[in-house]
Amino acid sequence: MGSALSTGWGSVPSIRDFAPPTPEAYALLITVFQYFPLVTIFQWLLSWYPAGKTSLKSSVFNLPGRIAWCAMEIVGPINLIYNLAAASPSLTQLPLSNQVLAGMYCCHYLNRAIISPFYSAPSMSPIHFFIMSSAIAFNWFNSSCLAGWLRGYPTPIVGLVTDGAAALSPSTSATLVEVLSGIGAFLFCIGMAGNIYSEKTLFRLRIEEGERRAAKKSDTNAGPTGNKYSKVYVIPPPTGVFRSILYPHFAFEWLEWAGFALAGVAVFPLGKSAGLGTPPPLKPAPWLLPAAWASDRLGVPLPLPAVMFVVNAVANMLPHARWGRKWYVEKFGEKDVAGRGAVVPWCSLL
Repeated sequence: MGSALSTGWGSVPSIRDFAPPTPEAYALLITVFQYFPLVTIFQWLLSWYPAGKTSLKSSVFNLPGRIAWCAMEIVGPINLIYNLAAASPSLTQLPLSNQVLAGMYCCHYLNRAIISPFYSAPSMSPIHFFIMSSAIAFNWFNSSCLAGWLRGYPTPIVGLVTDGAAALSPSTSATLVEVLSGIGAFLFCIGMAGNIYSEKTLFRLRIEEGERRAAKKSDTNAGPTGNKYSKVYVIPPPTGVFRSILYPHFAFEWLEWAGFALAGVAVFPLGKSAGLGTPPPLKPAPWLLPAAWASDRLGVPLPLPAVMFVVNAVANMLPHARWGRKWYVEKFGEKDVAGRGAVVPWCSLL
């Protein structure tokens, strides 16, 4: 597959070439990770997802929910910071725009890995080892691609002239870059705020339901872990951000990463000026071509790893939301679902 996706390949990089990634390792990471959406086909076909409300009741592969969640989410920021700090130029030597993008990414995962599981969630069901290890692999690939990009590697695209490696200088495209990156930063903030608000609303509803059940029954109603909120799930009422969809936290996260990618047009490749090599030219996957063409026409850097992140996040979460809607219907009935979609307003399929 590699020969069909890129040109100029040399020998396959060694393991140590990935931390921090060399130009060849960076190209290989992008070439592989951009086809992640093909892997998610299995998620459309199989409802098996042993985590959260659909976790297995008992399995030797179950891991404590909070610990497993933290482990699989913390990999991303740790890997990103290490790869940027250990590289040359280091994180503190990078342009301000690169540092800000790195900070935005880490800010999201601080909430995901620490605040959400240990301070916000009333309980977390066991997570299967396969789910944790798959998420760790995803976050490692993703943060490694982002690290190479933020470090300043150009991303030459086959057949395009202005592709990030040949982008116009910051002085000649400053206004457009500032406008696009400013809009992107705004969307990122709105998306992150909406994502946190949606999740905290769900947590609050679970806490309220757990308290009601505890007030009506004796302490024996507590879950198997002794936590009265364990396996207590409610369907959110059709109001506010839940008026037309059941997974607004997914939709807000997609908006967050779309904003991150748009803000990424402010990341100009440093290339030889920073002593960096040039990765082999890449041929984007079909679903990435619109972003590559837009970058080429506008004359701004292509934030390819950030665009990949958006596409891969949607591809990964969309089937999960679809199966989640089906679970809500089976658990509470179509009447309580109130015709809402999973992430598409009023769409029973999505």
